[in-house]
Amino acid sequence: MAENESRTDIGSIRIANEVVGVIAGLAAIEVEGVAGMSGGIVGGIVELLGRKNLSKGVKVEVGEREAAVDLSIVVTYGAIIPEVAYKVQSNVRKAIASMTGLDVVEVNVNVLGVSFPQEDKAEPEQQPRVK
Repeated sequence: MAENESRTDIGSIRIANEVVGVIAGLAAIEVEGVAGMSGGIVGGIVELLGRKNLSKGVKVEVGEREAAVDLSIVVTYGAIIPEVAYKVQSNVRKAIASMTGLDVVEVNVNVLGVSFPQEDKAEPEQQPRVK
């Protein structure tokens, strides 16, 4: 596991890649229009991941002072995809920089699907077949 380590006067500070990944995942799902993170395409189906798996769908590379992030997201139907992606990039960059002090050199957003609203499909009343 690669880690970001810096030395201070009284010791060292290490930030694991997984920590940066969770920060990025949280920052991404805060953006309006993001339905969830995606674990990838498995058998042609995009798997939506909940809050338990925030580092899934996130790939990070952390150096001594810089980080690069790749995100896979699913957007809500009706959202303007380029605007959502830009807001995700901005929010992720700000969150990582403020929480870790790392300079985020790139945030790549991959939109892997669109989430449609769930309709309440009430079963139609069935007429009795016999009287």
